Amino acid sequence: MAISRTDAQRRWVALQTERSSWIAHWRELSDYLLPRSTRFYKSDRNKGTKRHNAIFDNTASRSLRVLAAGMMSGMTSPARPWFRLALPDEDLMDYAPVKSWLAETQKRMLNVFARSNTYLMLHAVYEELGAFGTSAALVMDDYDALIHHYQSPVGEFALATDYRGNVNTIYREFEKTVSELVAEFGLEACSRTTQNLYRSGNLDAWVPVIHGVEPRTDRDITRRDGKNKPWRSVYFEPGSEGEGLLREGGYDRFPGLAPRWHKMPGDVYGNSPGMEALGDIKQLQHEQLRKANAIDYQTKPPLQVPASMKGRDLDYLPGGVTYVDAPGAQNAVATLFDVRIDLQHLLFDIEDVRGRIRSAFYADLFLMLASSNTARMTATEVAERHEEKLLMLGPVLERLHNELLKPLIDETFFRMVAANLVPPIPEALQGAELDVEFVSMLAQAQRAIGVNGIDRFVGNVGAIAQMRPEVLDKLNVDRWADHYADMLGVDPDLIVASEDVVMIRQQRAQAQAQAQQMQQIQAQADAAAKLGTVKTNEANAASDLIGMFSGYGGV
Repeated sequence: MAISRTDAQRRWVALQTERSSWIAHWRELSDYLLPRSTRFYKSDRNKGTKRHNAIFDNTASRSLRVLAAGMMSGMTSPARPWFRLALPDEDLMDYAPVKSWLAETQKRMLNVFARSNTYLMLHAVYEELGAFGTSAALVMDDYDALIHHYQSPVGEFALATDYRGNVNTIYREFEKTVSELVAEFGLEACSRTTQNLYRSGNLDAWVPVIHGVEPRTDRDITRRDGKNKPWRSVYFEPGSEGEGLLREGGYDRFPGLAPRWHKMPGDVYGNSPGMEALGDIKQLQHEQLRKANAIDYQTKPPLQVPASMKGRDLDYLPGGVTYVDAPGAQNAVATLFDVRIDLQHLLFDIEDVRGRIRSAFYADLFLMLASSNTARMTATEVAERHEEKLLMLGPVLERLHNELLKPLIDETFFRMVAANLVPPIPEALQGAELDVEFVSMLAQAQRAIGVNGIDRFVGNVGAIAQMRPEVLDKLNVDRWADHYADMLGVDPDLIVASEDVVMIRQQRAQAQAQAQQMQQIQAQADAAAKLGTVKTNEANAASDLIGMFSGYGGV
C-alpha cells in the first residue's frame, strides 16, 4: 500500500522531535571538534564563513584525526585485505574448490570497494563516530562502480530502531537544484513551485528534499514491484501541501549503515569519545586563552599615566621616549599592578589536559610506538601494551563489525550476485550459509592476544621435550599450524590443504621406502662384487672357510 506525502511528512516530524534533545550537544561538539562537518540546517551546504572561532588549541581536532586514520588503517585499510569470507563448516572450508571460490570472491569484492567511494565514506564515518557517536550512510546502486555511498552529516539525518535496538529507519533532509530534481524525478512529479522555477529558467535554485527509508509493513508479498518490497524508499518535497511524492520505491534489504560508537539500552543515538573529552577540551581552550592573556600582561602590561599626559601619545616601542611634564615618581608612567606571572604551573596543567584528550581519542594507542619515550622495547613489552589498549577498544570494534562492516559486505555481496560478478558457485556450496571473518590489523591484534598463550604452551613443551621427548606426542602439530595461521590471518593460499598434506606425506613415505630399498640392493650388490674377487686357491680366510665344509658332499 502506497504511503501519502502527509504520512511521510508526519514521520519525519516525529523523528525530528525524538532527535531534538541531541542537537544542542552535537552543536557544542561541532564547535570544538568539527565546525565544518555538520549540517543542522539544510542550507548549511557550501558556506565559507569562519567556524573555528572557539578553537584556540587544536589538540582535540588532531587527536580525532588520528583516531579516524587509525580506525581506517587498522580496520579497513585499502592497502591490505581486512576481511575474508568463511563457512561455519570447517571441513567444507578445507575443500580446495570451496576455498578457491571464497578467496576469488573476496578479491573481487575488495576491487568493488576500491573502485567505489567506499573508503572515503568509511573515513568520514569513523571521524563522525569519534566526535558525535553516530553516523549514517546509504548504499545505493551505481552503474559504473556497482555501489555508491551517500554519507549524511550529523544534523541532516534522523534514525529509528526496531525492538532489538537495530537501526531500521533513516530519514534525511538535504537540498537539490531544480535541474537535478527534474532530471532525477521528472517535471510532473515535482511540486508546482519547482515546476514554475524550471519553466522560468531558474535551474540553479535550491529545493529542499526529504528521503526516507523504513520497513514496509503493509505490502502484498505476492508482488515483487518496488512498492511491495520489504523496505520502503520515499522522496518528497516538504511543505508542498496537497501534492504527491517525488517517488516511492523499495529495497529487498535495508540499505542503511548507521553505526554507533557506544549505545545505552533504549537509546537510538550513540555516545562518543568526543562527549567524554568535552570537559577537557573546553578546559584546554580556557587555559590557552588565559595563558595568552598572561603573556599579554607581561609583554604589554596596563599602565598608569599622569593626568597631564591625557590626550598625548605614548611611545611603547623599545627605545621609545615619552616626555612628561613632571619627572616625579607619582607622575611617571608605570605599570598599574605587578604583572610578574609564573606560567610554569599553567603549562604543566595544559600538558596534562592534552594528555587526557589524546587518551580519550585513543591517540596514544594508534601512535603508541611512534610517541613512546622508551628507546628499546622487547616484543613482550609491545605485546603487553597492545593487549592493554585493545581491551579498552574491543567492545567498539565488535559493535562496528556488526553495525557497519558486516552490513556493508552483505549489501555488496548481494549486489555482486545480482550483477553476475561472482565466480560460478561450487556445487558443494549450494545452500550453504556464508560467514564473514575480519582479518584487519586491529582484529588480528585482538586475536593475537590468544596467540601469546599458544606461544607459551609450545615453548614450554619444547623445553620439556629436551628431557622427556615423549611429551611431543601431546602436540597435534597439524591442528596447531591451522589454528595459528587462522589467528594471525595468514592468506589461505599459503596453507596446504589437509588432503594435499596427506598425499605429500604418502609420497614422501614411498620415496623414503624406495630409497631404503635401493640402499639395501646396493649393499647386497657391493657385497656380491667383493665376494667375487676373493681368490680361493690361496691361503686366506675364504679358502679356510671353504675347507671347513669340504668332504660333506661326498658319499
